[in-house]
Amino acid sequence: MTLLSDLRQALGNENVLEEPLELYIYSKDASLMRGEATFVVFPQSAEQVATVVQIAASHNVPIVARGAGTGLTAGASPTEGGIVMVTTALNSLEIDSDNRTAWVGAGVINLDLSTAAAPFGLHFAPDPSSQSACTIGGNVANNSGGAHTLAEGSTTSHVLGLEVVLADGEIVVLGGQAPDSPGLDVKGLIVGSEGTLGIVTRALVRLLPIEPEVRTLLLDFPTVEEAVATVTEIIAAGMIPAALELMDQRMTTAVEKWLHAGLPIDAAAVLLAEVVGERESVESEASQIGEIGRANGARDVQVATTEEHRALLWKGRKSAFGAMAQLAPDYYLHDAVVPRTKLVETMRAIYEIADRYELTLLNVFHAGDGNVHPLIAFDASEPGINERVHKAGDEIVSACLRVGGALSGEHGIGLEKRDLMRMAFTEIDLDAQARLKEVFDPTGLFNPKKVLPDGSRCFDFGGVRREVPEGAWV
Repeated sequence: MTLLSDLRQALGNENVLEEPLELYIYSKDASLMRGEATFVVFPQSAEQVATVVQIAASHNVPIVARGAGTGLTAGASPTEGGIVMVTTALNSLEIDSDNRTAWVGAGVINLDLSTAAAPFGLHFAPDPSSQSACTIGGNVANNSGGAHTLAEGSTTSHVLGLEVVLADGEIVVLGGQAPDSPGLDVKGLIVGSEGTLGIVTRALVRLLPIEPEVRTLLLDFPTVEEAVATVTEIIAAGMIPAALELMDQRMTTAVEKWLHAGLPIDAAAVLLAEVVGERESVESEASQIGEIGRANGARDVQVATTEEHRALLWKGRKSAFGAMAQLAPDYYLHDAVVPRTKLVETMRAIYEIADRYELTLLNVFHAGDGNVHPLIAFDASEPGINERVHKAGDEIVSACLRVGGALSGEHGIGLEKRDLMRMAFTEIDLDAQARLKEVFDPTGLFNPKKVLPDGSRCFDFGGVRREVPEGAWV
């Protein structure tokens, strides 16, 4: 039987796509890089995922797992054809309010999880900007963060267990309700592995109580440096707010032209800060943040007086990427992390790089944990600009690494940053990671050519089933 007939028999004709336009749609995520799928499938259960894995192995073709396609590093773009497995139909949701946990299907939308948990006074802490579209499976794959993970941690801090399909089609459950399972933390290996070790079908996640009080502040500054210095001093004062988000003037202007929220477009930078907890503590911390901001040159400190006002401020922050469409048809977004104490010099370096390449650059980022997100707005049809954009991007990453930073804070490595891995890791580091990949996926079935650059191992499978030379040590 052919691959197509096997897939149709296992999933039904309606859950297997083969038309060119359909394949085109599912051959890229929200990054700039496109692949080419052979077939796109929509499994309806973990058992069907396992069956597709077995079929793919028998036909010697790779699988790329995909959620909503909101990823920004081409992690869900097929590099070698094969099967794109869309997990959005895996949308079961079972909330255990007594244990403050939930078993969540990989296809459940992040915001829908918090909405379902809200009647129990609970929420799911990780909240990426794509919260209204991204799925839990994608969050697990990339160890996603968000504006409100400064105090509460990224996805890995909220995953207690995983249901995973391995390369031989076996369905296993890793972790569980117990907070500290004995033995090796295999679950921890899967979180952030970007679909290269197995396919997550369900996750057991931790839910946190909705805090009784919240205060949201907007501070505006005449310079980016003063805004960044404020962030550093807030943390140094012993406070870990729920969120500390920064937007520069270009980004604030783009958001305001669309949202009309009264944002100060004459400010060089605005800082969105949020504190949660009991009334007394939030009043005290909000007051302290205002004082630190003023001491660092803040021109104005606003405190949201209504829930509508607070929601509008957060809408502005979470719509920043969408607002880029007013400036140019394309944008290139990077995601790197630097120590908070190095934010000022890093921001100067980022602006200098963009100016040198004559590019339009905007900044919006999680200032509290040093997770920068420089965006380059451009028109890909302009001759030569793609090369300039990518060179500038590489230099930005290099500048972040030079001050002790990391390649990614929440978007992952995917294909976009794969060839930059040698900037951050030694050959020994890469070899160790490649060995781990081979333990879980010895034939390179899952998401080939992602994360690890070619040559990370002596016998680099690269995504196609290949036999190791006889007598070779792997």
